[in-house]
Amino acid sequence: MPQQYQIVIVGGGPVGTALAIDLALRNVSVCVVEKHHQPQRVPKGQNLTQRSGEHFRLWGISDAIRAASPIPASYGNAGLVAYGSLLSGYHYDWFKRASVREYYAADNERLPQYETERVLRQRADTFDNIHYLSGWQFHALQTATDGVVCDIVHSDDGQKQTLHAEYLVACDGSHSAVRSAAGIDATTDSRDIKMALLVFNSPSLHTMLEEKFPGKTIFNTLHPSMLGYWQFFGRVDLQNNWFFHSPVPDNADAERFDFHALLSKAVGRSFDAELNYIGFWDLRFEQADQYRKDRIFVAGDAAHSHPPYGGYGINIGFEDARNLGWKLAARLHGWGTQALLDSYHDERHPVFASARDDFIARMISTDADFVARYDPARDPQAFAAAWQQRASGGQQEVQGYVPHYRGSPLIERGDTALKNSSAVGVHTHRAIAGEHLSLGHRLGNVDCFEQTGAGLSLFYHCDAESTASAFRAAAERLRIPLKTIAFDEELERHWCKRLILLRPDHYVAFADSTDQVDAEAVLRRIVGHSSHR
Repeated sequence: MPQQYQIVIVGGGPVGTALAIDLALRNVSVCVVEKHHQPQRVPKGQNLTQRSGEHFRLWGISDAIRAASPIPASYGNAGLVAYGSLLSGYHYDWFKRASVREYYAADNERLPQYETERVLRQRADTFDNIHYLSGWQFHALQTATDGVVCDIVHSDDGQKQTLHAEYLVACDGSHSAVRSAAGIDATTDSRDIKMALLVFNSPSLHTMLEEKFPGKTIFNTLHPSMLGYWQFFGRVDLQNNWFFHSPVPDNADAERFDFHALLSKAVGRSFDAELNYIGFWDLRFEQADQYRKDRIFVAGDAAHSHPPYGGYGINIGFEDARNLGWKLAARLHGWGTQALLDSYHDERHPVFASARDDFIARMISTDADFVARYDPARDPQAFAAAWQQRASGGQQEVQGYVPHYRGSPLIERGDTALKNSSAVGVHTHRAIAGEHLSLGHRLGNVDCFEQTGAGLSLFYHCDAESTASAFRAAAERLRIPLKTIAFDEELERHWCKRLILLRPDHYVAFADSTDQVDAEAVLRRIVGHSSHR
């Protein structure tokens, strides 16, 4: 007899486990199937945004994440870009995540993915409604009108087990077996570039870069021979452990290739390094054509993958979990619709496509054009001017990265002119339908973030009590969980709206400067009872 769950998640990495926690907090029973017994100790997914910090607050792991970070918050989390080599003399500051801190209700963090995953697993263990099956692999699936049947196999002894769920979510990586079994196609942009990942220990590199660039954790080298593709170093901790990514020749292998020479060239000086890990990966972009097929969803790397430029990947995956978690729970609890579930693809698919095209691929293209056009040996004046121009715009990847759902069929667009969901925007405190709400402000002595509810949250000016009452009555009729929070003129000036209806993932569903609102129509649209496609 199959074991019964409301949701089965295949893949217990950070995104799959985060989704399980999000669902468990919403009283949904979840089974997580994960092939590895322990997180794999390869340092990736290290740069965590303030938005991910907000997720950690919701999931109850903020303190544990901070404690798990091997780099103190006081050290800093910024990086730099250098031309030719790190010590060439041509460099500028880059990726200052702290520059947008005021728009969020949490800090950014930096820690290896395996530490984040360990914290998430420990948190998942505290829930009675999460069944975590480590050491098990996906084998096959069947869909039915009432759910999904999933066969799994134990990695060690071949033991088999069958699970039944109302919905299944694939979080099993870029080579997702679930995605393939479900018949979900993916579009791939292969750049035919072989990349090496090295993990090494080097006290001398720590000393060298600490003296030259104190407080930096990310170091990118833009070398003309790499045709715009980065060589980049990152601190794993302050105990002299590092990772390094670089293009390498197609015939490079772990035994014969001279990685020490590659490292020294990228730095601009020879140094001692003890190599602890050598791996290879293909530089490519891939995105699932559909994020939902019947009762099966894809999230994280199973939905999208890209080169690790800018640390977008794990953060985008966590946002998948926040977007999908509340929608699945709403459907299972009877107040969400099929259109609400469809909106997961409608909202998340264009956001990744924009992050890919407008940030990561654009960076590669811009850098390729730069190294082709400018050379300090050939024309030092032209190079210096172009390099200075790059430096002045070096924070666009942080300040201009503002994912939003303005094109969602469930969003009341209101006064916003931009109709397409994307990752490009402008950080603002103003409440705009389809955008993340800046919740770092306080409501008197109360934290606004902590005031939001598990369902929808209505922030309203204290003079609009009759409108708030209409929303409460409509929500009760529609069986939609709604929390109402009154605010004063200070927050009206901050958000520039009198009414703000907030989704559980803290995106604005509706915002208005008047009190003349059809509350039931607004609520119906948000949960998918009516949408204009």
